Amino acid sequence: MSLSTSTSMANGLAADASSLNKLKLQAGQSSPKAIKETAKQFESLFMRELIKSMREATMKSGMLDNPGSNLGTDLLDQQLAVNMSGQPGGLSDLIAAQLSRQMGVATPNTKGDATLPASTTSALQRASSLAAYGKQAPRPTLGQTGFVEKHTQAAIRIEKETGIPASYMVGQAGHETGWGQHEIKLRGGKPSFNLFGIKADANWKGKVAEVTTTEYVGGVAHKQVAKFRAYDSYDESFRDYARLITTSPRYAQAKTQTSSAFAFASGLQKAGYATDPHYAAKLSRAIETTQRLQARTQVASQSL
Repeated sequence: MSLSTSTSMANGLAADASSLNKLKLQAGQSSPKAIKETAKQFESLFMRELIKSMREATMKSGMLDNPGSNLGTDLLDQQLAVNMSGQPGGLSDLIAAQLSRQMGVATPNTKGDATLPASTTSALQRASSLAAYGKQAPRPTLGQTGFVEKHTQAAIRIEKETGIPASYMVGQAGHETGWGQHEIKLRGGKPSFNLFGIKADANWKGKVAEVTTTEYVGGVAHKQVAKFRAYDSYDESFRDYARLITTSPRYAQAKTQTSSAFAFASGLQKAGYATDPHYAAKLSRAIETTQRLQARTQVASQSL
């Protein structure tokens, strides 16, 4: 299959599903190049459905909606899906590996029964979870949207330093602060910049904020005054949180479970990050909300 033929099929599939049948026929000839191209197109179909589900879950219809505008949006989604597909370590690698194993075709990424990289599997798990959640979850509020937009860049900077997903950190910060509505304050009302409810133990030498908090003892909620750490910026808060998770033996297991929002949240709960017996479920929902909002922002930026 020539390069021009592959390119034509790649562009054509966005608007013509029959191109997929041609690719399947090429893949049936056991050509590694055709298998790779087929896998990319399958991924683009999956990405198209993912983008569509996010639009339906987060965007309201308006007076200007009409068949023409809907067609334009659909075509844009299709092209975005094509552009986002075929990235190294993505879903297309997983599909190509499966096709190659079934056909007995050796590829650079699949030798015999070799398993795929964990990053590829986790990417598929996150995408599938996000698509399913997007169809059932309540529409994000303006407060949630503003909070995610405000803190995502700081979280991305800390993710590059520590490896903890930015969406996990922003989601947890949103859950801990009621999406910014209940941030911990210093005496006099000044911000403490503590987004994660990290308490000030005997080893803490910085500023302290004393507030009334709810703790669960034996499953029963109790009010008590506690001391919390205070910072000079939100970046410091994200960095201190990441340092706590990545260096404390207490969270050694949780930091290895970033392939799943619920697994990560469950790991934090088991380690005693919070006393709320439903903490893991609440936190994982907050993380999924954050991921939807960040994905919507990414789609919007690519469409400009």
